[in-house]
Order: sequence, then structure tokens, then C-alpha cells
Amino acid sequence: MNLPIHADFTVIDESADWLVVDKPAPLIVHPANRQDEPTLLDGVRELLRYDIANGARPAIVNRLDRDTSGIVVVAKTTAAARELGGILERREARKEYLAIVHGHPPDDQWQCDAPLRRAGEIHPSSIWVRQIVDPEGRPCHTRFTVERRFRRDDAGFSLVRCFPVTGRMHQIRVHLAHAGHPIVGDKIYAGDGSEYLEWMDDGWSDALATRLRLPRHALHATSLAIPWHGGDRVWHSPLPADLAAFAAGHPVPEQTGIVIWNRNA
Repeated sequence: MNLPIHADFTVIDESADWLVVDKPAPLIVHPANRQDEPTLLDGVRELLRYDIANGARPAIVNRLDRDTSGIVVVAKTTAAARELGGILERREARKEYLAIVHGHPPDDQWQCDAPLRRAGEIHPSSIWVRQIVDPEGRPCHTRFTVERRFRRDDAGFSLVRCFPVTGRMHQIRVHLAHAGHPIVGDKIYAGDGSEYLEWMDDGWSDALATRLRLPRHALHATSLAIPWHGGDRVWHSPLPADLAAFAAGHPVPEQTGIVIWNRNA
């Protein structure tokens, strides 16, 4: 059974310049070529229909992967998008993620500076977006803190808080896998990527459920702080129900009912 795609999302905060939302997984942020499906951008445009009629031009500022849940900032105007984009490019934003990983890291705190590059730049790769650690890659830096270690189904796991300093594609996922503690449910980096190819070809299956334990990777954008017009704006989002249940050792609730976004509404 595939994880249902929900086009609904929660608005955390709003101003004349931006909208801050809590994106669920596996809602995609932008339209993709794979199939026609609801997107966060569709929902934002519908929500801001009146603003758009009066000149607003919504733009996603910080993108999250399909399977990553959490905080996304949407600029309402071109000027706000430029300003917010500059804040991220200058690394003035403070980001925190929560990840559930396999195993128990030996240290309570550590950091990773392993450079990253796309695997296909070095050798043929069946997964175009797959990133790998390579000394010739782009500089990349992430700090990690173990929140707690726990056991579930006779296996060890840990809840880890992640602080990405740079903003490379998949850097948290790759750095955790590089440390020997891949994120639970990560189809690309928990193994050799075969789970991702299998999911693309055949969808979610009992076999994948056994190997991956979760139908999406356990990564959540839990906090974001930005300097804004003389002050700091800070937003928080708690672990969603599926990840909180897994971390607590409880059965993971099944999501039921697919919410299809009606573009003609």
C-alpha cells in the first residue's frame, strides 16, 4: 500500500511578505514530471488567490524533499523572495531537523565536514539525484546532537537533532549514512539505493516495509530562525504523528484517505 498524498498543510505564521507552513510527507513542493499530483505550491496559490489577484507572486524559499516534513517558508512577493533567498545564501538562517536513525551513535555530539557531489559525475548512477561523499565535492558541514537512544523491535535507533550549516542537496541524509547511522525509511541512502528503484518501479510493498520500517524517511524540519527587519523570526514544528509514534515505540498510525487538490476549485 502506498503512503497517501495529502495536499493539506498547516499555516504556522503569516505576514504581508511571507507565509510559513508545516508541510506533511509525502507532499511534493513543486510539480514533478513523474505524475500529476497535489503539490504544496498548488495549495499555497489557492490559499493566496486573493493576494495573487492583487499582485502577489508566491515563491517557495526553502525546499524540502517529498518525504521530508516540516517548516517551509513561502515568499508572497518577488522582493520578499529575493530578500529571503539572500538570507539563506548568506547562511544567516538557523535550521534544525530531527531525524530517526539506525543504531546508537557513540558520541552525544559530532560534526561532519565530508564534501558531497552527485554520484553520476563520477560513475554511472541509476538514481540521478543520489549524492556521495567525495574529496573533490562541494564543501559541506553538518552538526549533530543525539536527543535520545532507544530500542524498538529488538533493534537500536536514535533520535538525532541535525544542524545543517551549508545547504547541499540531501546533506543530512548523506552525512548520517556516512557516519554509519542512516535515516530510517531512507530509500536512497539506507542501503545501496535498490529500495528506491524498487519503489519507483513497483510502489510500496511488504518487502520494502520489512527492510525500511517506514514508508518515508524519518526526517523533519523542526525549527527555522531568520533575521527579519531588525529582529529574529523563529518557527517550530513538533515531530508529526508517524515519527513520534515510531520514536515512542508505538504502532505507527496508518494514514487513510487521499486528499486530491482540486486545481479548478
